[in-house]
Amino acid sequence: MIRLLKIATRQSPLALWQAEFVKAELERHHQGLRVELVKMVSRGDKLLDSPLSKIGGKGLFVKELEQSLLAKEADIAVHSMKDVPMAFPEGLKLGPICAREQPFDAFVSNTYANFDSLPQGAKLGTSSLRRQCQLAAIRPDLNIDWLRGNVNTRLQKLDDGDFDAIILAEAGLIRLEMPERITQSIADTVCLPACGQGAVGIELRVEDPEIEALISVLNDADTQDRVGAERAMNTRLNGGCQVPIAGFAVLEGDNLYLRGLVGSADGKQMLRAEARAHRNDWQKLGIDVAEQLLAQGAGDILDAINADN
Repeated sequence: MIRLLKIATRQSPLALWQAEFVKAELERHHQGLRVELVKMVSRGDKLLDSPLSKIGGKGLFVKELEQSLLAKEADIAVHSMKDVPMAFPEGLKLGPICAREQPFDAFVSNTYANFDSLPQGAKLGTSSLRRQCQLAAIRPDLNIDWLRGNVNTRLQKLDDGDFDAIILAEAGLIRLEMPERITQSIADTVCLPACGQGAVGIELRVEDPEIEALISVLNDADTQDRVGAERAMNTRLNGGCQVPIAGFAVLEGDNLYLRGLVGSADGKQMLRAEARAHRNDWQKLGIDVAEQLLAQGAGDILDAINADN
């Protein structure tokens, strides 16, 4: 019987919250189990002077954690699902996905009540091409500038007056017990969320059935099907975490409704697609929506962005 389980995690406050949550849940479900955190710094945490899309998006926040799994320095790694690449290194796989928190984006400002009230030319901060393209499509007059760092660092830059407003994930502010900083929850009709946004996933070694059985109690079936469809779409598009791709699935009874989006960074091209299918067909649904987007020219947009980076 496993008595000690080691979790690989980044050291940002939000990553530590996620790891501590998984630790508490595992210890609650398994009496006698002791869980330790193996804290590390990812490449994405170190390189803060460039936009994420410019320094290699795929695996930017997970590579070091994956290396610790392969070296057996840790048993599992805990990730924000929107940071997890579509493909895994040989010997590793995605395990349980925990119940999803609010998946939407948050408008945060000390001056303006909502996104619509931003004056012409206002400076808006975001680290995401997905957010940038959608918001620029609605408000091409805004000065949208990249904003890096953990949640506290980004909020400090807003408070210091570097930006009129910033966009963050609602889930992060809720988990860090700062819901009062959410000035406005941005509707998914305005800014479609990232694939997997708001969900926490666990990565583990392929040939580790005892660990897999131990952590299976954390899986949320509804979240797994929804995020599975979103990631299937992203995989077919050959997208990563730092490209202007959005995907969001909701359950309608036993059916999944998936919407997908691919946009140019300046927001001048916006491709959208949607489809419904039984939840058991989540993978086919994701591929279907991706094929619709590719038929509209999504491949050309993504190729141009990747070439630019």
